[in-house]
Amino acid sequence: MLTRTEFFRGLGESKSPRSATVLELLFDIVYVFALARLAGRVADDLTIVRHTLLSEAGQTVLFFTAMWMIWSLNALLASTYDPRRPDLQAVLLATMFGTLVLAVTLPQAFGQRGVVFACTYVVIQVGRPLFLAFALRGHAARAFSLRVLTWHLASGVLWISGGISGGLGRGIFWTLALAIELIGAAATYPLPRMGKRQLHSLGATVSQEHLAERYNQFFMIALAEVVLEAGAAVSFPGFSTEGTIVLVASFVAVVSFWRIYFYHVRSGHASTPSGEGIQLSRWASYSLLLIVGGIICTAVGFGQVIEDPHPPIDWALVAIIFGGPVLFLIGRSALEREDRSAPRCRALYFGAVALVVAAPPMVLLPPVAVAAVAAVILAGITMYDQRAHKRGSQTNPTL
Repeated sequence: MLTRTEFFRGLGESKSPRSATVLELLFDIVYVFALARLAGRVADDLTIVRHTLLSEAGQTVLFFTAMWMIWSLNALLASTYDPRRPDLQAVLLATMFGTLVLAVTLPQAFGQRGVVFACTYVVIQVGRPLFLAFALRGHAARAFSLRVLTWHLASGVLWISGGISGGLGRGIFWTLALAIELIGAAATYPLPRMGKRQLHSLGATVSQEHLAERYNQFFMIALAEVVLEAGAAVSFPGFSTEGTIVLVASFVAVVSFWRIYFYHVRSGHASTPSGEGIQLSRWASYSLLLIVGGIICTAVGFGQVIEDPHPPIDWALVAIIFGGPVLFLIGRSALEREDRSAPRCRALYFGAVALVVAAPPMVLLPPVAVAAVAAVILAGITMYDQRAHKRGSQTNPTL
C-alpha cells in the first residue's frame, strides 16, 4: 500500500505529454453545460428592461471570466505536470465536480445560491495550489504554488464576503475578487521576498504543444454552441424562410470561425502547410477568453433572430451579433507569439474595423438581414485572410 509520500513522489519531475488525455476531454464535458448556461444568461440579458442591462451583462461577464479562470488554470496544470498521474487525476475530477456545481448555481448565483457559488469557487481555486504546495515539497516549483495560493486566499476572502453580503455588496466584492485573480495571473503572482519568477525558471516546464491542443479542443467545444443555439431555435417551430436563412448564416459563421482560428498566422506566412505548431503568446489565455466570449455572443445573437425574426431589431441585439465576431477577431489576432523577423499580418484587425463600421446602419434592417450581413462579412474576412496565408495543398490540419 502506498504511503502519502510515495503517492505524490515525482510530481515535480513529471512531464506533460504532447497530446491531451481523455480525462481532460471528459473535464470539458462540464463546460459544454456551463457554456450553455452562460449563453442562456446572455439571451436573458437581451430581454430585460434597459435600465438593468448593464448590471445584468456585468454579472454575466463576471461569471464567464470566473469559469474561464478555472479552466485555464487547470489547462496550465495539466500542461506542466503529467495528468496521467493518479494524484492529478483526482484533482481534475474534483475540479470537474466543483465546476458542475458552479454551472448549476449560475442562474441564482446573485440570488439564493450566492453562498454555494462562492464557497465552491474558493474551494476549487484554493484547493489546487494547496495540493501542489503539499505535493511539491522539496521542489523549486513549490514556491510558485505558494504564491498562487496566497493570491487566491486573498481573493477567496472577498468571494466569501460577497456570497454572505448579497445585493450590491455581492457584486462589488466579487468584482474585486476577480480583479485580484486576473491581476495576479497577468503578473505571475508576485509576492514580497518571493519575487515573480515564472514556472520555467523554477524547474517546471509548460508543454506548449499540450496547452495549444487544449486551447484548440476548447475552441471546438465553444464553436458547437453556435450550432446548438441555431439548431435548437429552428427545430422547435420547424423550418421557415427566415429561420433557414439565419441557420445558413450560422453555418457560414461556424466555418469562418474555424477557418480563421486554425489558419491565421499573426506574423508573415505559415511556417508549415498544415498550420500546426502555433506558438502561443504570453497573453494567449486572455485571447482565448475573448475568442470564446465572441463565439457565445454570436451563437446567442443568431438564436435570438431565429426566435424573433420580425423588425425592428433591438440595438443591443445588433451589438451582440456584430460584437461577437469583433471579440473573436481581436482575440485570435493576439493568440500567437509575434515573429519579429516577419511582417505582421493585420487582416483580422481590418476585419474587426469593417464589422464595427458596418454595425450602426444595421438597426435600420430586419433582423434576418442583419444576421446575413454579419455572416457575409465574416466570410469575406475569411477569404481575405486566406489570401494572406498560403497553406499549400494541406487544408485540414490536425489538432
